[in-house]
Parts: sequence; C-alpha cells; structure tokens
Amino acid sequence: MKVEQQIPRNALVWIIISLFTLVLPHIERVPHWVLSVYVLSAIWRVMVYRGRWSFPRWPIKLGLIFAAFAGILFSYRSLIGLEPTVALLLAAFAFKLLELKERKDAYVLLFLGYFVILTEFLFSQDLLIVLLCVVNVVLVTTALVALHRPGVDSFSTRPLTKASLMVLQAMPLMLVLFFLFPRIGPLWTVPIKSQQATTGMSEFMTPGDVSQLSRSSEVAFRVEFDGAIPPRSTLYWRGLVMSRLRENTWSALDYYEVPARERRPQEPQFTGVPLRYSVIMAPTQQRWLYSLRYARSTDAGILNAADYRLFRPVIIEDDLLYRVTSWPAAQLEERLSDWRRRTELALPPQANPRVRQLAQSIAADAHDSQEIVDAVLTLFREQPFVYTLQPPLLPQQDPMDAFLFDTRRGFCEHYASVFVIMMRAAGVPARVVAGYQGGEVNPVNRTVIVHQFDAHAWAEVWIQGQGWVRVDPTAAVSPERIELGLEEALAGEGSFLADSPLSPLRYRRIDIINKLRLRYDALTYRWQSWVVGFNADTQLQLLQRWFGEFSARTFAVVILGSWALVLIPVGLVLLLRRKVHKLSKLDRLYLRFCDKLEKRGVTREAGESPSAFASRAQHQLPLMARSIADVTQRYQRLAYAGTDDSDRELDELARAVRKLN
Repeated sequence: MKVEQQIPRNALVWIIISLFTLVLPHIERVPHWVLSVYVLSAIWRVMVYRGRWSFPRWPIKLGLIFAAFAGILFSYRSLIGLEPTVALLLAAFAFKLLELKERKDAYVLLFLGYFVILTEFLFSQDLLIVLLCVVNVVLVTTALVALHRPGVDSFSTRPLTKASLMVLQAMPLMLVLFFLFPRIGPLWTVPIKSQQATTGMSEFMTPGDVSQLSRSSEVAFRVEFDGAIPPRSTLYWRGLVMSRLRENTWSALDYYEVPARERRPQEPQFTGVPLRYSVIMAPTQQRWLYSLRYARSTDAGILNAADYRLFRPVIIEDDLLYRVTSWPAAQLEERLSDWRRRTELALPPQANPRVRQLAQSIAADAHDSQEIVDAVLTLFREQPFVYTLQPPLLPQQDPMDAFLFDTRRGFCEHYASVFVIMMRAAGVPARVVAGYQGGEVNPVNRTVIVHQFDAHAWAEVWIQGQGWVRVDPTAAVSPERIELGLEEALAGEGSFLADSPLSPLRYRRIDIINKLRLRYDALTYRWQSWVVGFNADTQLQLLQRWFGEFSARTFAVVILGSWALVLIPVGLVLLLRRKVHKLSKLDRLYLRFCDKLEKRGVTREAGESPSAFASRAQHQLPLMARSIADVTQRYQRLAYAGTDDSDRELDELARAVRKLN
C-alpha cells in the first residue's frame, strides 16, 4: 500500500472517538447489542493496527451482516420503520470500521458519519441534542483533517483546533440558509416512529391511567400568553372528550362515528374577553391538541371537533407550535340534539347498580340539573373521600360501586368517572374530559410549564340555558390539587414523583437548582419557538417584513446577495491570513537569470539543481557558456557557502545577470 493511502494513527484515533460519540444520542432507542458491536469493532480495528489480528475475511463479514439483520428483526419484530432502519444503519456504520484499510475507506466512513448525525433529528430537536450534534460534526471533521496529515503517529489535538475553526467559518452561511432557504416539503416520506412509545394522554381511560401518568416529570407542553396569565385554578387544558363507556373504560368517539350532520360544532355564544396564547406541545403520537375552553386556531391544519376540542388530521411526531384564541366564558352547545343527548346519557346495562340507585334517589329529590350536580358535589365534600396517587385496586365487576361505597380512595379519574355515571343515571347529559390542569409559571420568561404530572380528568354536564358546564369533582375532595397543584395536594402522602428520584422538580425547593432548571426551561422555550417553530409561514412573514412584496426575482437576488456578503468577507480573511513566501534578492536575481535562458530556449525543469541546469544550458548555448558558469558559481557561493561581503557579491551577481548575452 502506498504511504499516501495509509491511515495515520492520529486519524484512526479520532475516527474511533467520533464513532462512539455518534451513537451516543441513540443509546436510549437502540438495542444494547448495537453498543456491543461498536465496542467489538473498535477493539478489532485497534488489534489490526497493532498487528496482532488481521482484517476479517468475507465469511466473517457475511456472518456479521446476517447477525445484524437477525438482531434487528428480533429486537423490533420488523425491518420496516424508522427505528429498525436507523439501528441497522448504526450497526453498518460500526462494521465499516472492520474494513478500514485505506484512506478511501475512511472517506466513506466519515461521510456516512455526517449522515448518521442527521438521523438524530428525526427523533428529537431538543437544544441539548442539537449541541451534541454540533460536537459530533466537529469530531467527524477533526477525523477528516487528521486524515490529511500523513505520518502523524502520536495523538494530537491540532486537527481539533482546525476543525473547530472550519465549523465556525461555516456558521454565517448556515444562518443565511436557515433564514432564507425555502422551506420545501420532503421528497420522500419518513416512516412513522412505530416503536416510540406514546406519551401523554391516551385515547382510553380506565381508573388508574391518569395516576400512572402523574408519576412523570416530563414536559407535556409550554404556553406563553399575550397578556396576563390567568389564575391557576382556571387553567383547564382540554384534550380529549370521552363520551363512551364500555367495560369500565372511557373513550372518545372517532370522527366517522359521529353522524355527518353532527360533525360541525355549533357556533357558541361568545362572551367575555378572549385569551390569546401560543402553545409548544411535545410529540405525543396522537392527533389531539390542548387548549383552554372554547378554542380556535388560525394555523393551517388545526380543526375543531364536534365536541369543541382541537385536533390535527396527522399524528404529532415532533414539537408543534400553534397559536390559539380561547373564550373561557363561551356557552357551548345551547341546543342539544337528540343524537348527542342519547350519546351523553348512555350507560352499560346493569353495571354499577348501587351508584345508579343513589343517583336516581338524588334526582328524585332535586328540582333541576343544577341541584343534582350540587348534591353529588356535597356528597364528595362531606363524606370521607381521599385524594391519592396510591388507590387500592378495584374489582372488574362494578368498580365504581366499590369505589363510591367501600374504598373511597382515588385519583381524579375515579372521581370524574363516578360523577359522570351518576349524572347520566340521574338523567343529566355528562361526559369525561381528559387533559391537564394548572401548570408551573416560569418567572424567567413568564411561560406556563405543564408537566405530565399535571394530567387531570374532570366532567362536563349539560344544563338547560347554560350549555356544557365544567364540573370538577376532584376540587370538592381536594381543593389543594386545583389551587396549589399536585405536589401540595400529596405533600402528606409523599408520593409526588416517587419514581423519579433524579428529577430536578423534586429539588425545586433548593434555590440554586430551581433557578438553573427554570433558566434552562426558558432557553428551551426560545429554542423551540424561534428555531424549531420557524416554518414556511414564519419565514414568509419575516421576509415580507424585511423586503415588502416578495417575488421570485427578489428572492433570488436576496439569496445570492446574502451568500456574497457572507462568503466574500470569509474569503478575504483567508487570503489575508495566507502565508506567502517572500523571495530574497538573491532568489529574484537567479529567477531573472532563468527567465533570460528560457527566452533562448533553455527552460529549467522542476526540481533541477543549479549545477545541472547550468551544465545543460552550456551545452545548448555554447557561446554563453562562460557567462552561464559565472552567474551559477556566484549564485551557489552566496546561497550555500555564504560570504563576509554579501552586499558587494549581490551587486556583482546583478551586473553579471544584466550583461548575460
């Protein structure tokens, strides 16, 4: 193998370092055996470099390939999907190290490394992930720089400095492309993250589901209000409206389960001052959005369902920024259709008979629906009910009977479920609403942070003349949950985030930890709203604000002009910093001598010594042989031997070159 094709030791070290940092963001989603492949490949390649092992032969390579496919199939039960594809790519990336023989192989591996960096953005665009990807770009570039420094056997950080400078020089152009390059749709469709777990509220709710979700400290969404932030007790973020109860499980009606004439929501009676706010929601792998009551959004692709909730036709797989206007005091559905009334009164036959009997007895003594609601809330308030994250298990047969009359310990979904069942048994249309309640106000940027432990379920009942009215039976049992939040409500129980001992939220009473957490959250919100949320509509609005009416010609001029403004200064800096070898007077005189001989047909070859050139020139120009010898001798004496009177010798050499004839 030629020396110039060999991989320097320093480059091999940087390649192995970048190999492991590239797989680091994928650790949580790839099988553990993929990490073992990386360790094995690195050890094998190091042993090959040290001469103890040889490169694997083709039967071993073939076996590793089949083993990787089998491992992917066993781990994901499929070879189709985003996660299996990326895992297979990562395994192939590691195997490529085992055939890293020449520089061209390193080029393939490192260029593939840039592609591996991009795959992380298919799963997350979090600020920390982006910073890690920038570090990976620098490390892969460092390996490329080290690859072009042959003969460097000892480990050196000089390529890292060079690569960091190159990435910094590319930043201005990156910013121009970010703001000005058109936001066009993809040329292909990326397969859905089929293996990624659904986060947040599920489309089904059974007793215990919300309490399990409330053990998580993950952020569900962040909200920024245009004006003052409403009181915590009024922040009910509607997500799902569940109207169907089957086998002790509440669920929402699918779009096509609603009759065509009922799919468009009735226009509400708008009263009060509207609230305007922006929401950045974490990916949920679901279609519904979260908002206050009654909500509308002018963003493209966001619709209103018949039960006054917001949804998108496509699954939410990435952070989503949307603008909302809400009218909390709006009267919803003042006229109830026959189909809607039947739907919101339906109960499984012969289920929970004791709850039904109690509800019917309350209804017999009441004059209207409001009195029934008040009577049931009084029951919850006066009887020894307990709000807890650790409720006892309920029987499969008539679970609400056991809860209401026996255990009396439950979370919000227990109280919302039994309340709606009692309302329906009493003849009052009612349904369960699942979403989030409250949120933490970040004093750094005045945003509301809604965590998964803020998950909540409540009820909506239909009252003549008022339409759908929110009723939260949990507030009757535990007012602290609504006014102060889950942590205060469960302070005596000690179950708040018991399964997340490392969550910073458990230590927010420590001032320094809490300040750092809130400042990072504020930075994350700005990143999501300014960078992740910078879509085609935002770009068009920005360009119109900068340049007014925007045509294709204007766009081309702006793109080319901005590139020139970025690249020209960078080019000038590189030219000014370029080290130019300045010729001495002695070398200029000798080059002038060579030019004179070239005009007479004798050209000096590259790398030809002065003596060899003089000998050849004397042979071709015999009449000038003496002058050629004189100039050459003078030059060699000054260049190699040196004299005590160099200025006088230079003057004599200059006269000899001028007289050359």
